[in-house]
Amino acid sequence: MAVSPVPSGGDLRHLLKHHGTLELDPVPTMSDADPYNWPNWKRTANLLLVAFYACMGTFTAAGIIPAYEVIASDLGITVPQTSYLTSLQITIIGGSPLMWRPLSTRCGRRPIFLLSLIGSAVFNIACAKTRTYGAMAACRALTALFICPAGAIGSAVVVETFFKNERAKYLGIWTVMVTLGVPLAPLLMGFVTERVSYRWIYWILAMINCGQFFLYVFLGPETRFLRHGITHTEPAMKGSYYKFRRIDPSPITAYEFISPLRMAKCPCVMIPAVAYAMVFLFASVLVTVEIPQLFGEKFHFGPQQLGLQFIGVIVGSIIGEQIGGYASDLWMRRGMKKNSITGRTPPEFRLWLVYIGYALTICGVVLFLVRIQQAPVGHWNVTPIIGAAIGAGGNQIVTTVTITYSIGCYRDEAASIGVFISFVRQVWGFIGPFWFPDMFENVGIANSAGIAAAMLVGCSVIPTVFLHWKGDSLRGHMKARI
Repeated sequence: MAVSPVPSGGDLRHLLKHHGTLELDPVPTMSDADPYNWPNWKRTANLLLVAFYACMGTFTAAGIIPAYEVIASDLGITVPQTSYLTSLQITIIGGSPLMWRPLSTRCGRRPIFLLSLIGSAVFNIACAKTRTYGAMAACRALTALFICPAGAIGSAVVVETFFKNERAKYLGIWTVMVTLGVPLAPLLMGFVTERVSYRWIYWILAMINCGQFFLYVFLGPETRFLRHGITHTEPAMKGSYYKFRRIDPSPITAYEFISPLRMAKCPCVMIPAVAYAMVFLFASVLVTVEIPQLFGEKFHFGPQQLGLQFIGVIVGSIIGEQIGGYASDLWMRRGMKKNSITGRTPPEFRLWLVYIGYALTICGVVLFLVRIQQAPVGHWNVTPIIGAAIGAGGNQIVTTVTITYSIGCYRDEAASIGVFISFVRQVWGFIGPFWFPDMFENVGIANSAGIAAAMLVGCSVIPTVFLHWKGDSLRGHMKARI
C-alpha cells in the first residue's frame, strides 16, 4: 500500500486553510486537481452521477420484468425464455467490468463512462427496433456490456474522492443506488408497459442514457489521479474536464483483465463477497424475479399492479442504508474514541453491524415466502410485501457494510474489489432463477423459506463470525501476497 508523503510546514498551513483540519486520511497533495481538494459540491455532484449510472445498470436489466408476458406474446416465445433476457444481462454486468477496470485505470474513469453511455443508448434504441428474440437478446447483451462500468468501478471513484472517515456514507449512496435499480425499474416500467407499449421501455432507457451523457460532460470530472512520482502543474479544470489522455503510462498486460479475480485468495474479500452474494440472491433476486410469477399467478395482476409490489423493496432499501452507511461511520468513530490510545480501529469493528442485516434478511425472506403460500388465491394482502421490505433493509445493510469493510482492508485495491464483488454477486444472481422454480415445485413455497434460511446461515453468518474472529491476522498475512 502506498504511503502518503509527509507534508511540510507550508503544506500543513495550506491543508488547514483548505480543509479546516489536519486529520486527513489519506493526506492530499497540494494540487487543486487532486479530487480530495475539490469543493464538496463538486465531489458530491460527481458521486451522484456515478451512483445514478450504477443504478441504471441494474435498472436496465430489471426494466422488462413486468412485461414478460407481453414480450413473450409479441415475439412468439415462452415466459421462461423471456426471463433469459434479464438473466443474460445479469451475467454480462457481472463479467464485463473485468474488461473496463484496466482500461479505466490507464485512460481514466471519465472517458470510459462517456463512451459506455453512448454505447448503451445506441443498443437500447436497437432493442426498441428489433423484431426477433435473437436480435433482442444480442442487443440486450451489448447494452449490458456498455452500461456496467459504474456498477463496479464506482467503488474506486468513492475512494478517489472521499476521505476514509466518510467513505461508508458515500459508498452507501453508491451501493443503495445499485440495489434500488432492481425494484425501481419494474415499479416504473409496469406503468409504461400497460399504458403505452413495452418497446417504450427501451426508448426511455435510451433517453435517460443521453441525459446522463450530457450531465456527465459538465458535472463528471476525472477522478483518476496519480499522487506519487508525478508533479501536477496544469490547471485543475483542464486536467479534470477537457484533457483526454493516458493517465497511467504503464503498459496493459493480459493478466490485468482477470487480475481482480485474484482477490478470491484474500479471506477479507472473498468471505464478504460470498456472504453478500447469498443475501443479494434471496433478498433481491428471488423477490424481484418471483413477484411477477407468484403474484401474477395467484392474484392475476397486470404489469402495472405487479410494478406496485416493488414499493416495499424500495422503502426497505432506503431505511436499511441509514444503518449500513451513516450509522456505520458513526459506529467506526465510536470505535476510534474507544481506541484513542492506539488511534486505530480495526476494520472488523464495522462487522458488528452486519449481523443486524443478516437477521433482517432471514426474517424478511421467510415472511415473504410463507405468507405468499398462505394467501388465498385472488385475495391479495400486504404481508408478503412487508417481508420483502424487511429483507431489502437487511440486504442494504449487508451490502454497504461488507463492501466498505473489504475496501477498508485493502484501500489501494478498491477498483479490483468492486469488480470482484460485482462478479460474484452477478454469478449468484444469474444462477438463482434457474433453480428457484424447481425448489418451489419440489418442496413448496413456504418450505423453501427453510432452505433459504439455512443457506444464509451457512454461507453468510457462520463465515462472517469466523472472519470477525480471525480477520485481523488473515488481513496482515495476505497484504504481502497481493
